[in-house]
This record gives sequence, C-alpha cells and structure tokens, in this order.
Amino acid sequence: MNMAKTNIEMPEFFDQAVKQVNNAKKEINKVIIGQDEVIDQTLITMISGGHVLLIGVPGLAKTLLVETLAHVMGLNSNRVQCTPDLMPADIIGSEVLEESAKGKRSFRFIEGPIFTQFFMADEINRASPRTQSALLQAMQEKEVSVSGVPKKLPSPFHVLATQNPLEQEGTYPLPEAQLDRFLMQIDVKYPTYDAERDIVISTTTNQNTKAQTVMGPDDLISIQNIVRDMPVGNIIVDMIVNLVRALRPDEDANEIVNEYVAWAPGPRGSQSLMLAVRARALLQGRSAPLEDDVIALAAPVLRHRMALNFKARSHGLTLENLITEIISSL
Repeated sequence: MNMAKTNIEMPEFFDQAVKQVNNAKKEINKVIIGQDEVIDQTLITMISGGHVLLIGVPGLAKTLLVETLAHVMGLNSNRVQCTPDLMPADIIGSEVLEESAKGKRSFRFIEGPIFTQFFMADEINRASPRTQSALLQAMQEKEVSVSGVPKKLPSPFHVLATQNPLEQEGTYPLPEAQLDRFLMQIDVKYPTYDAERDIVISTTTNQNTKAQTVMGPDDLISIQNIVRDMPVGNIIVDMIVNLVRALRPDEDANEIVNEYVAWAPGPRGSQSLMLAVRARALLQGRSAPLEDDVIALAAPVLRHRMALNFKARSHGLTLENLITEIISSL
C-alpha cells in the first residue's frame, strides 16, 4: 500500500492496545444490551481523543452507557444535569472571597465539575445557549479561563453529552461552533425486538450485572497515541478530503449539494474523520484503515457539521442519504 507516512511503524504495544479496547467493549456489553453500533462508535471516539454527542429519546440507556464507559476505563467522572437555569459558573466553578484568621481577605477558586477526566453533560440541549457556550473552550483547548487566567483541565479530558430530539419541548439547538467540537454524533435508536426482550428480562430482577474496570487513564492516553501514529494510505487520505470537500456548495460541487446543502463541514471534519477511521481499524485489530472505515463513519462524523436547507427537508432528503450518495459518486 502507498502510505502517507512511510517512516512510521506501528508501536510494539499495538496488540495490547487492541486487547484492552476489546476487553472494554466486552465489559460494556454486559450492561448495555442491543446497542452494539453505538458502543463501537463511542469507543472509537474515546480512543480518537474526541468528544461524543449521543442523541435519542429518553430511556435508551444513553446515561447508563456514559457511566459504564467511565467505570470501565477507570476515569474520574462528573455529571451535570442540564436545565434552563444552569449557569456557566455551575460548570466551570467560581471564585469566592475568604477572610483569614488575621482578617486578610483573598479570592479562592473553587473548581467546578468540568475539572475531571470524563465530564457528562446530561440533556445538554436543555441548558441555555450561554451555558452551552461555556463548554466551547474546554472542549477545544482542554482548559478554561477564570478571571482571564487559563486553568488546565485533567488529562485525558472527554465530554460526553446526551441530547433529546429538538422536537421535544424545553430544548435549545446547540450552536454550530459547539457541534463542531464533537468528534462524532451518535444517534441512539430503539432496540430490536429480541434486544428489548432481553432488556426487559435482565433489568427487572434483583441480579444486576456490573462491568469491571479493565484499563486506566494512562492506558487510554497510550492507545490514543497509537491511533495518531497509525499510518494511513494515500488512497484513504484522498478519499476523506475529497468527500468532505464534495459536501461544500460551490460552482464545482455536485448539483444535489448546491441545491440542498445550507452549510457544510470545515477542515475539522476531515481531521475528525481521519482520526476516527484509524480508531475503527484498531478496534477491529487492523494496523491501517480501509475504505470501509470511511464509509461506515462518514455519517456520524460529518452529519452534525452540516445542515440541509428547507427545500431538502420538504423533499424528505436526509443527511445520511446525501452523504451516502456523495460517497458513491466519488
């Protein structure tokens, strides 16, 4: 294969990394039933070093998945239930004025729940836009500013947010800039009949299955470094770049793109897809990504980074259908 990085060999711990990730998957599967694709995509995002946005109606085990993932990976975690009255200081923290025994006054910063390795924002679109924007710097820069002073967040740092469908009352759409910070948007769908039957049986008894911790923060960081060191063939690189560029309306774009796309992914979409296909290859025990990885992950990586216009929605066109059509035309 013609490689984009010919001077890089896979680390000797590659097989160990594959084993650790798949052990984590097995433990999560003990608790989460019938959501194999969701689990795979969430793990791919984590070992890519990115943030996850889980979208689905209440009751589909989104919160349970996040809590289980944090436990399995041995990460310190905090959870915030987003509500319309939640303030930025409730997430970042605040400074309080203290007086010593000698009467000297000084400000002391009290860290908010964002200072953790695994931050869960439950029902993020129920928080006001002002509070949603408080996460922007944390997600991109891995730090927050307090009174103009940057404060580093723990490493690794991941945000896993759950979101209810926007059609539900009391929700606010996330701004485009914040959506772009999520490496992947994962749609959590209703389980199949057999899966739902297993869920009903296994969750209504006194015997609760518990997942075990199989790795730690240092292990996750090592795996993320292996993902970034993975060589990628020039064919895959060109496929990713051509796909993302083909989704942008301009005079040379596909007719369907110019007609139906309101706004499209920027370079961060290409970067995220590059990391995700590497991570999927590692999850499946391969030392390099294939075209199938690009096809499988194009929609969850790109669909929240673009929007269709009213004409497209009135014709029943979906982002998944559009992305699939553009891939087939490349």
